[in-house]
This record gives sequence, C-alpha cells and structure tokens, in this order.
Amino acid sequence: MVSTFHGLEMAKRALNAQQSALYTTSHNISNANTVGYTRQRVNFEQMNSLSVSREPGGVVSGVGSGVQAGSIERIRDQFLDTQYRKENSKFGYYATNASALKQMENLLNEPTEEGLAFVLEDFFNSLQDLNGSADHSGTRTVVAQRAEAVVETFRYLVSSIQDVQDDLKNQIDVTEEDINSMLRQIANINNEIAGIEPHGLVPNDLYDERDRLIDSLSTIIDIEVSYDKSSGQPSPIAEGIATIELRNGEERINLVDGKTRSHSEVKIIPGENNNISQITVTNDHPDVEIDNGTINAFEFKSIGSLQSLFEMNGYIDENNEAVGYYNEVKADLETMLTTYVDKFNEVHRAGFDLDGDPGVNFFIFENPDDQLGSIAVNPDILANPDLIAASLTPDGGTGDGTNAINLAEVYNDLDVGLGTRTSVKSFYQSLIGELGVRANEANRMQTNSQVLRQQVEENRMAVSSVSLDEEITNLIKFQHAYNAAARSMTAVDEMLDRIINNMGLVGR
Repeated sequence: MVSTFHGLEMAKRALNAQQSALYTTSHNISNANTVGYTRQRVNFEQMNSLSVSREPGGVVSGVGSGVQAGSIERIRDQFLDTQYRKENSKFGYYATNASALKQMENLLNEPTEEGLAFVLEDFFNSLQDLNGSADHSGTRTVVAQRAEAVVETFRYLVSSIQDVQDDLKNQIDVTEEDINSMLRQIANINNEIAGIEPHGLVPNDLYDERDRLIDSLSTIIDIEVSYDKSSGQPSPIAEGIATIELRNGEERINLVDGKTRSHSEVKIIPGENNNISQITVTNDHPDVEIDNGTINAFEFKSIGSLQSLFEMNGYIDENNEAVGYYNEVKADLETMLTTYVDKFNEVHRAGFDLDGDPGVNFFIFENPDDQLGSIAVNPDILANPDLIAASLTPDGGTGDGTNAINLAEVYNDLDVGLGTRTSVKSFYQSLIGELGVRANEANRMQTNSQVLRQQVEENRMAVSSVSLDEEITNLIKFQHAYNAAARSMTAVDEMLDRIINNMGLVGR
C-alpha cells in the first residue's frame, strides 16, 4: 500500500524534473549564438515502482513513483564530427593554396602595364626604334632607361617573392605555436574531464570546448580522434578522454595521449633559406613512445593548411634540393633572366658602339650568387648611352642600327636555350599561363571542398545546433507539464485537507 503522502512526493518529483528541463532549455536559448555550443536535453527517467515485499519473489509492483531528471546530455553525432574534420582538413589545404597563389598573381601582376611582360615589350620596342635612329642620343637614352626599368622590375619581383616567402615562414611559425597551444589545451581539458567523469557527472561544456579545439586543429593537419573510458563509475553517456593522432599517410603519430593524459610538442625545423627541413613530435611522458617522431618535410603528407604552407613556401626534398612553388617560380625567372642576359650580351658584344669600338656586356650581375636579385645595366652604358653597340660594323656609319634589330630579336629568338622552339617571351607567357591554371584549379578545389564541408556542417548543425523555434516549443511543453504537476500537487493537497480536517466530524 502506498503512503498517504505518495501523491505529494510524486508531484514534487515532476516539478523538479520539468524545472530541470526548463532550465536546460533556457541554457540552450542563451547559447544559441555561442560558437561550438551543442544543444542539450534532459533525459527523463521513470521512477522504479517495485518495492521490497515479504511476498514470494521478494518484490511487489505498486503505484508508479513518478519521474526524475536523469542525465543532461549533448545531442552530438561523432560520425558527423569525423566527416566534418576530414573535409575541414581538405578545405584548409586548398584555401591556403588559393591564398598563396593569389599573392603570386598579384606580384607578377599580369597582364597590366606594371607587369614584367609590358616592361620587356617596351625595351624591345625601344631597340627597334634605335635601328632607325642609331645616332640619336635621345633614342639611345631611352634604350638605357628602359633596360634599367627591366632590371628594376626583376629586382622588385625577386624582392617581393622573398617577402611573401618570409610571410609564409612566419605563418608556419605561428601555425606551429597554434598546434602546440591547442594540444596543450586539449590535454588540460582531458585532465579536467578525467577528474569529473568518475563521479558519474557529465561535463557537457568541457566536451564542447574540446570539440571546438579539435575542429580548429583539423584545419591545420589531418587527425584521427578516439576516446578512452574514464576510471571509476562514469555515466553511460560520458564521452571519455580523447586521444588524438596525426595521420601522415599510413602512419599514426600520437599528439594527445588519453591514457596518460599527456600531449606532444610539434617542432618545425627550417633548413637553408627558411626552406622546411623536418618536423619533430616529442612527448616527455615516460609511458608514451612515439614511433617515427621525426618526419622529413618531403614525407609530410598530412593534408591541411600546414602541408600547403610547406608546398608554397618551400621545403627540402629527398635530394637535399629546395623545392616548392615559390622556389620554382624564382628558379624559372632566374633561368629566363640568365638565358636572356647571356644571349643579349653575346649579341651586344658582336656589335659596335657609336665610336666604332666593340660592344661590352650590356647587363651585369653584381652578385654572382644572387643573379636574379643583383641584375643591373652596365653603369658605363647608363653613364654614356653611346656605348650601346647598335652597329654590326665599326665603319657602318653613325646611322647604322642593324645590330639593334638583332638585340631586339633576342626576346623572340626560338633557339635562345630555354627549350625547343621556346623564346624568352613564350617562356614567360608559359610561366604566367601555368600560374593561372594552377590558381584556377586551387580556387575550384577550394570552392568544392568548401561546399562539401558546408554540407557536412549543415548536417551536423541539424543535429547539434540550437533551433530557437524548437526550444520555444519545448519551453511551452515543459511549462505546461510544470503547471500540470503543480495542479496535481494542489489536488492531492486538497484531498489530504479533506481527509485530515473534515473526515470524522459527523455526530460530533
């Protein structure tokens, strides 16, 4: 037989349970715009109606005992999290690629009047003009000045490319700090969770913060996340301690160890000229062993923004050579420049200046170890444009500009040494064309990966994000349930009042 006050107790439990649901709903609404927040819900549990009895079997089923607020859990799908992080890594890679290639396009600035092609065309035209007025000092001065513009443009390009590479190297350094900071924070959160879960509690807000950090980390590198159960008596819905591994092809390298609740430190080691040489992963915990903790830069295949930064900035390959897109562009420009200069100087030396003397080198390299950055017009020619060897013969007359045509045609010479039927002009056009194709491909892949990531994100948000319409509906639902529980308590109270205060008065 149930207690006289059983109804009051059952109504009180209902009030407490619905009140918990109302508070949780208010918490969801408060965090509707909080980045990384996962909506929560109260799991109602039916109270056990079985009681101990002397009847055969030892238990007896009585009147129900009501409801209680069991646990408050996050609405989260780990499968969608895994999908999102994979797509996030790809997006980080292609977005960084597109950004770096966009910077290169801005540097080369083609096709515009400020680009190298326009400056070379101007120089080519000035040499053709010299053919018809080889004895005109103004025309010779124009040739010298436009040659100086070519030199300044080359120097500006190499300086600007180096500046961007320095920025990329700084970005790599910042990324290294970000990775280590995230790993440290995730390990700290693991420690906090490990101290809470054994008591049967569920730290949802800590889970949210940990997932937010893991999502951010997945933009930089490709990671694999697993979870270990906490010790003690954790709740069945407790998520446990996260272990994070770096995916490098088929290899797995420990970054955060859930069993020891420790974290590794990532160090990016530069080589010559800030080209990346190696990556090291170390963990000082005595119980953690990291296989292949040193990764050569050319072996690093963990897709993400970090890999893209390596490929754009430059890294050391298996032949100990500096490779990477920006290095390739510099090497192509240097090949084009040195080939053009060597051929141009050869043709210029074959001619004669205005005084009938053999031509000298028109261009010089002030620093043989940095030809691209030290190209210059012979200062003697800048000081005296009469030294320009526009004539083919020493006695060809002051108006002979035949060699000027030969000098101009170096720009279009198909046998200059840059490849089969490849001139300086077509070589540079090919370089620009390749950049355009590569940039378009990077932009296309960035868009595609962004769309795929967005689709997974929308699926994840459909499960985990706060819907204000749904929460308002829940508010009304729980409010009505609370009011009904209160009315139930009032009914029981009136019944008890009738029993206690009004029964037994007949005949008095």
